[in-house]
Amino acid sequence: NLQSNNTEGTQLPVMTRVQRIAMTGMSNGELIFNSTTGSVEYYDLGAAAWYKIDYSSGTFIANFLVVAGGGAGGRTGGGGGAGGYRTSFGTGNINGGNTAVETPLSLSPSVNYNIAIGTGGSPTTTVNGVAGSGTPSFIAASISIESTGGGGAANYAVANGVTGGSGGGAPTSGSQNYGGARVSNPIQGFPGSANVNSVAPYPSGGGGGASGPGGNAAGGSAMSSSITGTSTSYAGGGGGGNQAGYYGGSGSTSGGGGGAGNGTTDSTTGGTATPNTGSGGGGGGFGANTQFGTGGGGGAGVIILRYPTSYTASSTLAYTNAVVPGSTDKFITITGTGTGTVTFT
Repeated sequence: NLQSNNTEGTQLPVMTRVQRIAMTGMSNGELIFNSTTGSVEYYDLGAAAWYKIDYSSGTFIANFLVVAGGGAGGRTGGGGGAGGYRTSFGTGNINGGNTAVETPLSLSPSVNYNIAIGTGGSPTTTVNGVAGSGTPSFIAASISIESTGGGGAANYAVANGVTGGSGGGAPTSGSQNYGGARVSNPIQGFPGSANVNSVAPYPSGGGGGASGPGGNAAGGSAMSSSITGTSTSYAGGGGGGNQAGYYGGSGSTSGGGGGAGNGTTDSTTGGTATPNTGSGGGGGGFGANTQFGTGGGGGAGVIILRYPTSYTASSTLAYTNAVVPGSTDKFITITGTGTGTVTFT
């Protein structure tokens, strides 16, 4: 029975889930407070079932980080371009290409939102071709956010880098070649670099990164995000290869951070980018006895959504959920490549 007076609120019957199940003789619309779930429930006589009363507004705001797959490094070639980097989290010009952050998503519970996590590009062994580009990552919600895959790097010795979220680098060559451009509308990163064709060891172009362009065999800088509560770098450009091994040199060239692959200066394989960073793979070098080094693969992309703690997120792709340290927000990190959905309850 309900209890009330002029100075106190109405008291619903309080019971556990087990006690509720044991009830008999319920009437249509009967109300209880379920102490097991912490929710008010009503009884539907026609359905013979209890239902939770949801007091949410129906929508909530979620910040996003969407990073596409990174491009692969070239065979005796340039560094792979980073996957496109788009975010709503934070303030200022900390989005891909050093542009302003975007508008957060407005989401609703119990809706299956379509998503995709981009794969990293694969290297090739074709001398005069280009390495594979990364594939896009996206979420289709109140607004659709799609990040473009990073451009594949050029292989020795006649191709140019591929356009992407960030562009792939040009190959090591005695000919002049150029890096891939970055996409626009919106900008998501930086271009890959041209090669240096006039001075040994003929450095290739580094792949473009989310925060800076590729350089002489140096990958463009990654971008850091604290959407999870911990600063983490994503979308660095792959380091390009060069011909130091052929000329008696050694060592490696640097990727742009964020798990990007380093380039090589001999016939060894360029560094493979770290998975789920969207960074570019490193370019292979050129060693003694005219041996060609294969490029490294690009890193797969990632989607991270930060949302109110009153909800719980799940996905049909591989994911993890956690609470943001020092905050009441949660975040879901979706790492499984391919297409799927994400849902909030």
